[in-house]
Amino acid sequence: MTATATTAAMEAARSRAADLARAAVAPLACSVLLVVLLAAWVVSGGGGEFSRVRIQVTQAAVPMVAYTTSSAAGKNAAAYLTIRNLTQVADVLVSASSPAAARVVLTRAVTQRPAAAAGGLAIPADGSISLSPFSADLVLIRPRALVSGKTVLLRLRFRHAGVVTVTASVTPPGTP
Repeated sequence: MTATATTAAMEAARSRAADLARAAVAPLACSVLLVVLLAAWVVSGGGGEFSRVRIQVTQAAVPMVAYTTSSAAGKNAAAYLTIRNLTQVADVLVSASSPAAARVVLTRAVTQRPAAAAGGLAIPADGSISLSPFSADLVLIRPRALVSGKTVLLRLRFRHAGVVTVTASVTPPGTP
């Protein structure tokens, strides 16, 4: 191989390296710009906040009072659910509300008749409570028409965890 051929081969290799470098500059610059913009967005609060889940609500259901709207008129409905406290600090369900009812009352089972839970319902640290027909529950006062298969929005207010919004399924009468 001659010196001219060697020089030409080296020149071609440099040219390919320069072409690769030029091709990589645009995507690299866009990536850096995107990272900077995302970081600025998160710092400004646009990324939202991370919060630890404190309360978990499962098995939320509102059984219909009767099969027809006319026979259910004027009757209150109960909401049953399980509340689990995922923290090491006891919490209290202070109140509840729903756009599907005039108001929602917390009740505590006392012997045969339910009574209003004046101080709220305590949820032990790292524990759970079940609101059922045989224990405490939520009573929807003057509920709107409940239709099986639809859902009801419940807003539960806790002393420490704040407001937790739950979607409860409307079930046929006699089912949980």
